[in-house]
Amino acid sequence: MAHGTPDALDEMEAYLTRVRGGRTPSPELVVEMRHNYTAVGGRSPLTDISRAHVASLQVRLGSQAEVRLGMRTWHPFIAEALSDIRAENTNRVIGIPLAPQYSTFSVQKYVDAATAALPAGLPFTCVRSYHDHPLLVMAFAQRLAEARVRLTPAELESEDVIFTAHSIPARAAEAGDPYADEVAATARRVAAEVGVTGYHLAYQSAGRTPEPWLGPDLASVIRDRAAAGVKRLLVAPIGFVSDHVEILFDLDVQAAGQAQALGVALRRTESLNTLPCFIDLLQALVESQAS
Repeated sequence: MAHGTPDALDEMEAYLTRVRGGRTPSPELVVEMRHNYTAVGGRSPLTDISRAHVASLQVRLGSQAEVRLGMRTWHPFIAEALSDIRAENTNRVIGIPLAPQYSTFSVQKYVDAATAALPAGLPFTCVRSYHDHPLLVMAFAQRLAEARVRLTPAELESEDVIFTAHSIPARAAEAGDPYADEVAATARRVAAEVGVTGYHLAYQSAGRTPEPWLGPDLASVIRDRAAAGVKRLLVAPIGFVSDHVEILFDLDVQAAGQAQALGVALRRTESLNTLPCFIDLLQALVESQAS
């Protein structure tokens, strides 16, 4: 299960309406998001990568299970994935959210969507979090190590590492949502695995609402590091598993542009996407629920 993304620019208004819980977006927001998608080729790769996850996991599981893709905010919807199994000889459903850290604003909404659409009497279990799973840590550590191995010792010494995750409303954390603690734990474990002794943690891609969102936001961390004289930044997005607009635009275009204007070179680690170690993780998560 994943968040979802429109397949074409002319679907943007309908997509944003779903993201906003049925509230129609302003024309300005539609134009802005169409611009962001256009800047990365007109379409997010999230659905294609998620389908690749399904295909890879299906190969691993073979005849043990049928693997389906369900999205919360766009086709194929979670409800559509569940409707497909109504006529099949299915005795249970296991939910795997493509989001490592649990939040009431992400994973719980996937669970709620699945529960609401579940055929009567069909057992359902869901992985709520895998933020500290050894295979997840290994996968993120591999991507971080791959990025750092290209640098000389002097370049490594001069480059700050920033771990990022998608922001959520601050009121969620204040109400006990474990998301921030789980993000911090993922960062801590990945850094230790690679031997990074100093790093920064930032949040990105906050929603367009007037309420406070979890911080510090990435833009402010970039400004602070530039003011401190840092000339190189490596962003490691550990709250995401796939390339999508929050990676390809918010980081590769927006954050990189901000850093460049401040005289700082910013790069990022590759997303996990179909990294074999990540597919190992998905298989392990299914097996942990099936046992």
